[in-house]
Amino acid sequence: MDQGSSYREQTDIKYTFKLREVLQMLPPFARDYFRAIGPTTTAKTKISYAYDIRIFFHFLLSENPAFRNKSMTDITLDDLDQIKALDIEEYMEYLKVYRDNEDKVTTNGERGLKRKISALRSFYAYYFKHEMIATNPTVLIDMPKIHDKNIVRLDTDETAMLLDYIEHCGDHLTGQKRVYYEKTKERDLALVTLLLGTGVRVSECVGLDIEDVDFKNNGIKVTRKGGNEMVVYFGDEVATALQNYLEVRKGITPIAGHEHALFYSTQRKRMGVQAVENLVKKYAREITTTKKITPHKLRSTYGTALYQETGDIYLVADVLGHKDVNTTKKHYAAMDDSRRRRAAGAVRLREDK
Repeated sequence: MDQGSSYREQTDIKYTFKLREVLQMLPPFARDYFRAIGPTTTAKTKISYAYDIRIFFHFLLSENPAFRNKSMTDITLDDLDQIKALDIEEYMEYLKVYRDNEDKVTTNGERGLKRKISALRSFYAYYFKHEMIATNPTVLIDMPKIHDKNIVRLDTDETAMLLDYIEHCGDHLTGQKRVYYEKTKERDLALVTLLLGTGVRVSECVGLDIEDVDFKNNGIKVTRKGGNEMVVYFGDEVATALQNYLEVRKGITPIAGHEHALFYSTQRKRMGVQAVENLVKKYAREITTTKKITPHKLRSTYGTALYQETGDIYLVADVLGHKDVNTTKKHYAAMDDSRRRRAAGAVRLREDK
């Protein structure tokens, strides 16, 4: 792999090789579908679809008597055409809890169910549209209903407490813990400040290269879902935290192939999503025990603060990279706590005596 290639290019190459491995396990006709969606679908999305489609065929082989003596690569388009709406409903029930190829128990909630059925709908739609099958049972069943959840986010004072804790918690540490803290302090502070100050996704954050940071305009170039590039601007607090970290970064000699990464792990490699999630959870649980704070919750914290500060839902949608403003409205415009709290004192039940 070219060491000079960008993180996105390296990631695309990795997912492309993974996709080829999965396609070897799927029925041969599946390759037509994945080739067709290639120009409009990211490599990451394609591999997710491939895993989801593989689960469907695994279900047919393990649960449907008509497929009992077949292997996955034996399945044909004629077989696909024999599937009925009832079979898809049984598949939805199966997805709630099942054993995968490695006999590991897997469960799906509402969102997991919807994603897998959406992938299957897209798969069927391709062959139906091209008149390779005569039926499409996936359109005859109801999609799983997604129930809204309350947004979990940090309050203003909790945001300040989190940053203060990262900055000063080393005062109480000794020995190796103190050494490790000092080694990662500026990085951790810059990372969390960036997440809180821009609302970028954790995947976008770990994908940042040093060249993506522009202090002249106080912006970072991120690659959004779908592959579109966008500049997200940041304030002085983020700029200061990043500059402090970059002074420390100068003293790090990265592992070959990771020279361009903005955030390094202690192994001198580009940080991964899991590492950032663990880092955020580690610090956040010292601030609040009632909220399960993840990088996505820091994104919600930023979106909430921006909406309450500006009242501009379209600006929030644009900065967060939401393709549909209705997604933003659903999550932010309907949850203005301060207005709802005012309602508590707006109605008097009895006149004062």
